[in-house]
Amino acid sequence: MLDPLLVIAAKEPLTRQMATGAMQQHFNLTEEERNARIPSGQSTFVRNRVGWAMTFLTKAELIEKVAAKTYRATPKGIALRAEHPNGITLQDLRALKGWDEAWHSSKRRRTDAEDSAAPTEVGVSTATPAEALDNAVRTINADLKSRLLDAILAQTPEFFERLVLDVLVAMGYGGSRADAAEHLGRSGDEGIDGRVNQDPLGLDQILVQAKQYAVDRPINRQTIQAFIGSMTGQGVTKGVFITTSSFNDNAKEFVQRGSQTKVVLIDGDELLSLMLRHHIGVRVERQVEVLDLDQNYFSDDE
Repeated sequence: MLDPLLVIAAKEPLTRQMATGAMQQHFNLTEEERNARIPSGQSTFVRNRVGWAMTFLTKAELIEKVAAKTYRATPKGIALRAEHPNGITLQDLRALKGWDEAWHSSKRRRTDAEDSAAPTEVGVSTATPAEALDNAVRTINADLKSRLLDAILAQTPEFFERLVLDVLVAMGYGGSRADAAEHLGRSGDEGIDGRVNQDPLGLDQILVQAKQYAVDRPINRQTIQAFIGSMTGQGVTKGVFITTSSFNDNAKEFVQRGSQTKVVLIDGDELLSLMLRHHIGVRVERQVEVLDLDQNYFSDDE
């Protein structure tokens, strides 16, 4: 985006909103691509990348602010573009005098830690800082999920049943762990692993089946059918089947065709995601506060 934005800014004043629309047209983005949002959900991918591209151009002194939220190419930017008729790249920006210094305060002595704050060619060429942060979080969570699954599979089936109920209670079902767990292992429950309340008064109940299976042992239709049979035998029409593995296609199709009973299937990956979301079996290692400019504070409107 660096080159097309500089070309436009050399012709006319440019705002970030205008730049976003221009890049959507320049790259011929589909409606879905235009609306796609970064993982944090705070911005669309295209607006996020436009914002950072304009930041890079500003740091390189190739564009400058000429009015509120409005930028235009500088003589330096026009000259650099003329020197590179085939387009400018991040490498061209990094070669400019003062590029590294532009990312640090002139009032502070630069340290090794500060030096690392300037965007590198590899990092910026593949993702904006916000995207890089989201990618880093995804990588950390993926590794955590793998270790979490290993820890779960090393426990007893009874431990896994209690874990499942902890997750459901954290999601707002069951009222309390004690209320939900009292049904574990009771005789006459036809293999049902738990029973949680959908409402605070217990007027509507949900039966729970938990299977601690290896990832290469998917749940088949017969297992789901047996669970639904147990639900019917106890007069309950709603159930949750949770496993550390996955579900065969025929098991999923069987559940989708059901009309009298409603069963939700939660596979291993979704279970791990729920555990991370509700802090079950994990703890906060570090918290990072990410700040952004408050445009409302700097608005010209009174």
